[in-house]
Amino acid sequence: MRYEGTVYRPPSEARSLIVQVTIGCAHNNCTFCSMYKDKKFRIRKLEDIIDDLDSAREYYRDIKRIFLADGDALILKIENLLKILQHIKTIFPECERIGIYATPKDILNKSLDELKTLKENGLGIMYMGIESGNNEILYKVKKGVTSELMIEAGKKAKKSGIKLSVTLISGLGGRDKIKEHAMDSARVINEIKPDYVGLLTLMLEEGTELYNEYREGDFDLLSPEEVMIETKIFIENLNVNDCVFRSNHASNYISLKGVLNEDKNRLIKEIDDALKENMYKPEGLRGL
Repeated sequence: MRYEGTVYRPPSEARSLIVQVTIGCAHNNCTFCSMYKDKKFRIRKLEDIIDDLDSAREYYRDIKRIFLADGDALILKIENLLKILQHIKTIFPECERIGIYATPKDILNKSLDELKTLKENGLGIMYMGIESGNNEILYKVKKGVTSELMIEAGKKAKKSGIKLSVTLISGLGGRDKIKEHAMDSARVINEIKPDYVGLLTLMLEEGTELYNEYREGDFDLLSPEEVMIETKIFIENLNVNDCVFRSNHASNYISLKGVLNEDKNRLIKEIDDALKENMYKPEGLRGL
């Protein structure tokens, strides 16, 4: 296996075989993200990807999950994605799920029939970063898409039958946009109705534009209490069924997990308890 630079994957792909299909991220402009700043985006040669898969087959005896990295592997042409998926199916017959990062633009640039074909050939889950449902926040952080495009892409992914996991970032709008960030994000989730929702909490990384804004006094980080208030507003306004909710990432101040809307009241009570007890993960342990 050959890897270039730091390799990132969703938490649920911790035990997956990771294969770099692209290097870096085609967009790579988000002000809060430092993940791919040291990489110039490119699509790897198909023969190199196939060779990596063959090498992994020789080394690993049992592979249950495979994740196609880097930032937006769904950008590949449909014929090359199918060749990769079909090769996986041939040499890893025991593989139960193949996952991939997918930007809204990547999803919208594929036809519904193409997405259904990818599902038929083993693509089991797509991970899409929503970050916020508020258009003003999305514009400020240079996400490159609007909430309307997020909804369109999410609905298309769901219609294809591929499982959809989305992420949002608590505190991304700063202190001035707590309510707007929470309520608009809930609106987008209610429209899409994804299978999984992951709620991270903003952590500023040196070298990012947002970090520089914070240092210059142009962005206010939320306190743990404010993060909890924002999270509570978000959950209160959610209306989805059979949606797995997780806010137990290393960045989060408290751990929350459940199924919406089934566990909605319990999750809100846990937030209320945290606000009363003022018990949060120490800053030094966040991200570990």
